Amino acid sequence: MIRRFAGVAVTLLVSAAAAPAQTIYPIDRADILAGAKFDFKVEFPDAVDPAKLKVTLNGTDYATAFGQTGSFIAREAGKDQSALLLRDVALGKPGPVSVEVSDGTRSRTLTWAVYDTPARKAKNVILFIGDGMSPAHRAAARILSRGIAEGKSFGKLAIDDMPQMALVATAGSDSIITDSANSASAYATGHKTAVNAMGVYADRTPDPLDDPKVETIVSIAKRRLGLAIGIVTNTEVEDATPAAMIAHTRRRAAYDAIVAQFFDARPDVLMGGGSANFLPKSAAGSKRADDIDYLARFREAGYPLATTAGELNALAAKPETKQLLGLFAAGNMDGVLDRKFLKRGGVTKFPEQPDLTELVQAALTILSKNDSGFFLMVESGLIDKYAHVLDMERAVYDTIMLDNAVRLAKDWAKARGDDTLILVAADHNHPNSLVGTINDDMSTKPNVSLRERVGVYEKAGFPNYPAPDAEGYPSRVDVSRRLAIFSASLPDHYETFRPKLDDPNEPTVKGDAPDTFKANDKYKDVPGVVLRFGNLPAMIGASVHSGEDVILTATGPGSERVHGSMDNTEVFRVMAEALGLGAAK
Repeated sequence: MIRRFAGVAVTLLVSAAAAPAQTIYPIDRADILAGAKFDFKVEFPDAVDPAKLKVTLNGTDYATAFGQTGSFIAREAGKDQSALLLRDVALGKPGPVSVEVSDGTRSRTLTWAVYDTPARKAKNVILFIGDGMSPAHRAAARILSRGIAEGKSFGKLAIDDMPQMALVATAGSDSIITDSANSASAYATGHKTAVNAMGVYADRTPDPLDDPKVETIVSIAKRRLGLAIGIVTNTEVEDATPAAMIAHTRRRAAYDAIVAQFFDARPDVLMGGGSANFLPKSAAGSKRADDIDYLARFREAGYPLATTAGELNALAAKPETKQLLGLFAAGNMDGVLDRKFLKRGGVTKFPEQPDLTELVQAALTILSKNDSGFFLMVESGLIDKYAHVLDMERAVYDTIMLDNAVRLAKDWAKARGDDTLILVAADHNHPNSLVGTINDDMSTKPNVSLRERVGVYEKAGFPNYPAPDAEGYPSRVDVSRRLAIFSASLPDHYETFRPKLDDPNEPTVKGDAPDTFKANDKYKDVPGVVLRFGNLPAMIGASVHSGEDVILTATGPGSERVHGSMDNTEVFRVMAEALGLGAAK
């Protein structure tokens, strides 16, 4: 009996230790646009004999199928593990592709779907991304900017008033929960990737810049159609969402390398914050690790530089301006609530930051000078950053700003005869919900705990914000009946149930133990504060993303492809089909 169990144990150990099959990039079930470039890589779990390798596509040797022979790496990353790598390959014939790999001992088979596109329908494509924009943000923006009475709003948001709508799944290749890098990369490339990665499949090598690349829509549109390219955000331009339109790295924090890739790609319009990583190390305020001056390099390449709203508008108005670099803050720009009303955050240091609507108007003016058309990505990125720190009012005001920018673009496209595909999406969700109202006069210390002042169901009623101004913003958020938007993911923090009128919220500070966070004592003695223990690991100092589907709305030529339930990689395909990027020339 003992001998039999020992034999079973040995068998289990051998099975557990058996090397896994090969890892192949692009991954199984990848959808690949005909003619789009990508890197093909096979990672073997141990060292293999190249003479025994057999790699085929639909039964044809890979070198014949791709038109080139790959590089065999006998010991990748100095370890007893081999790899086969081909750079910049493409497949021109649509249809299913069966990829078979054998090293003489193990084998693996996976499939790809190569697709082409119909003829071009749209001259231009504008992709709006509300980073982290949840349905709660959209509902709150509608209530504040349009007003509501007796259960009916007094108007629709521009982002909702579009003929096509779909729910979009957001999971990445490594997790059900995505971040802005791999979610934006799915939109930009049509391929899945891992958290923190963009424009690449995250491989096993230590170098974050050598991973197998996939071509972005910006590159394809410029290479095949000669389109002008615009990237607009109110975050740092090096941040994940804007960077994913161009960059190839599995480390989204590689800001210096991302700036270099921006320069190499030369988008016609690049605007947002993040000037600190354009300045040489020796310059005051620089965050670069080297002494390369990218402001000087862009100027030498013919880009005028705008650092204020006035400079932006003046440069955009010049007929000769066909490309522009706009950097309006050292880091992220400030949101609407601080910039227009509270004058907090970074406004004192950068007082002349343009609104997202001004950025979009300037981009449209410049990009539309290209007779071939353009691709423009516009991000309202601070929605996500405010949601992370549980600063709901600031997030909602920036959702209203996104809506204003979309309305501007829709009006612009309508005046041209609707030759432009406009899409509005979140890249991922935040677990926020609008649960009612908070009934609290902030001018006096409440006798009833704030928790008991949360009105739900019929006690919620309707909020009493002032009537919005012409741009849809109420002048005050510290009213006595305000929206109760709560997150389902919470770090340890002191919950005040009140808007932060001094500066953007900081719910946590570094904890006593390494790599931990604790509640920020700044809010400990606020009248009516409620101490709430979090539901996240102590290593997390902010709210986190969630895995629900996000909302996508669309209008214009090619928008009919948007409907029902979609995957985020299909958003790329919608844009590719509208532009005819896979159509035979």
